[in-house]
Amino acid sequence: MAMPQHFLHLEDIPTEELPGLLDRGASIKSHRLVLDSLAGSGLVLLFEKASTRTRVSFEVATRELGGYTLFMTPAESQLGRSEPLRDTARVLSRYCRGMVVRTFSQANLRELASYAEIPVINALSDSFHPCQVLSDLLTIRERTPDLSRVTVAWIGDGNNVAQSWINAAAKLPFTLFLACPDGFEPDRDLVNRALGAGAEIKLTRDPRQAVSAADYVNTDVWASMGQEGEKEERLERFAPFSLTPELLAHAPAGARVMHCLPAHRGQEITEEVLESPASIVWDQAENRLHMQKALMEWVFSKC
Repeated sequence: MAMPQHFLHLEDIPTEELPGLLDRGASIKSHRLVLDSLAGSGLVLLFEKASTRTRVSFEVATRELGGYTLFMTPAESQLGRSEPLRDTARVLSRYCRGMVVRTFSQANLRELASYAEIPVINALSDSFHPCQVLSDLLTIRERTPDLSRVTVAWIGDGNNVAQSWINAAAKLPFTLFLACPDGFEPDRDLVNRALGAGAEIKLTRDPRQAVSAADYVNTDVWASMGQEGEKEERLERFAPFSLTPELLAHAPAGARVMHCLPAHRGQEITEEVLESPASIVWDQAENRLHMQKALMEWVFSKC
């Protein structure tokens, strides 16, 4: 039996295939294509973390590819009773075409993928959020097709989304600035691997420097699910990194604002900026649907 094509992070997509995958997402969006790539196939959505955009976009995408979904949480399965992940992977492989997993630990994804005979897709982990960054790249390319002319600024936590942006910068020719508070930077080994692959990545603690040449200014919540106990410390440490009109004034005229949502207005981004003409967050959210259709086509075409 052929090994399944898993998608645990952007490094799983060959560099030469990534532009074509983004093109496919754009085509699917342009024509709102309803396809049959998953005709009659069942996908398990195995979610440890709550979700709006990820769950709905994957459910609709699967249906528009001709398949159907089964939604599971640990409370609704034997995972909540400590059944080993390897057992879950082997059993679900006998029932379904693939697994879409939203979890805390990247190690959980690796274990599922090690034992699964079907593709495992990372719908979010604490380390990476590759589906989000695929849709963000589509959102940027719709406005600036030549990514070699693009500078992206990431402001705030060096979190899972930031780390997927670092993966993307190792594969595509844009410049990435990351402005993170001391102690909240992305994984240094990940940054070094991307730099070694030729990525244009610049790290700073000054958000004004990061946005000064940015065509796209990106941010995210300061405390993700599972970090609630750190909320007060993070609110204090991250306050200078809030995406305000004053900070955006340091960016070039015409810079666009991005946020993967949900947004905490008044914390990482102000209401005024989020609702401004510069904001393209709703296009980002929509593009989750189109890129996930393209991604699942690509994943299952390899099986």
